[in-house]
Amino acid sequence: MAVKFSDESLKKFEAIVARYPQKNAAMLPVLYLAQQEFGYISPEVMEYVSQIMDVPVARVLGVVTFYTMFNTKPIGRHHIQVCRTLPCALAGAERITGAIKEKLKIGLGETTPDGRFTLSEVECLASCGTAPMMQVNDDYYENLTEKNVGELLDRLK
Repeated sequence: MAVKFSDESLKKFEAIVARYPQKNAAMLPVLYLAQQEFGYISPEVMEYVSQIMDVPVARVLGVVTFYTMFNTKPIGRHHIQVCRTLPCALAGAERITGAIKEKLKIGLGETTPDGRFTLSEVECLASCGTAPMMQVNDDYYENLTEKNVGELLDRLK
């Protein structure tokens, strides 16, 4: 079956594109919509987005692979994204990532066998004053310690 937006997402797509002077300027929000609709940005989704945006697939691929917020493979129900930039690194992000790896028994870029958690390191999430921090799906968790990150993961199960 070919990839295609649902009627609801197609309406959202049209509203998004209408906000921009040029259709291709809406690439980021359209890709975000596609990720919400399909779960991740597969090659088929990239092809579909290139068609509805009237741009080459290479342009879509370039955007998808540049930004860490786009997933090119399925992810777990809880996408854990640990900030790794300097303020978080200095505040102990590596220890936080290590604690998560140990607790979930997965490495970076991996998903737990039950499909609940995927672990990623990402660039700045703009919460430097509350480092180290991570984002789980759309929620921020700040001032992390190895203890409170373990408690948080227990609550998310």
